[in-house]
Amino acid sequence: MRLILLGPPGAGKGTQASGIIEKYQIPHISTGDIFRKNIKEGTELGKKAKGYMDQGLLVPDELVVAIVEDRLKEDDCKDGFLLDGFPRTEKQAEALDESLSKMGVSMDKVINVSVDKNVLVERAVGRRICKDCGATYHIKFNPSTKDGVCDKCGGALYQRADDNEETVTKRIEVYLNETQPLIDYYKARNILVTIDGEQDIHKVFEDIVAALGA
Repeated sequence: MRLILLGPPGAGKGTQASGIIEKYQIPHISTGDIFRKNIKEGTELGKKAKGYMDQGLLVPDELVVAIVEDRLKEDDCKDGFLLDGFPRTEKQAEALDESLSKMGVSMDKVINVSVDKNVLVERAVGRRICKDCGATYHIKFNPSTKDGVCDKCGGALYQRADDNEETVTKRIEVYLNETQPLIDYYKARNILVTIDGEQDIHKVFEDIVAALGA
């Protein structure tokens, strides 16, 4: 099963990704993780990527695609994978298709977890994180037993500085604008599956499994 997972910040992609990789026994491939690994190991691709990042520049598409392609050739990907955080643009999607074609395979499905912008803002603004153990809560959907105190370790809960309404709204709008061409691209190829991410997380996962037909 070769899959791509799309969804805006706050759509609950992390939870769904965990369920997918466990059920289908495929590796979860995050571009951020691949970059860190290549940079840490000092690979040729890693050195090139670091050169751009150290200058505060975006890593060019060609290099991102090369790093992802390199990862997809590893043994653990031979029976499938879940791509998360890539592709981000239609150009990257086309380059990915080209790379997979050279390898003699193609994407099976693209899962798009869809959540209304206002719901996403509410989710993010209400999020609280424990400063000690990192556990996450939500003042409305998943509150701690005692206000401002972590149930797990008793640590203080805080709100991330960028979890304010203005920043969150902007972050989500940028994502939606950038991702629409990508959604259209995969829709045209008949492999896009849109899942209602506003449901209970278990129902979201059930719908994903049903859509994958396995």
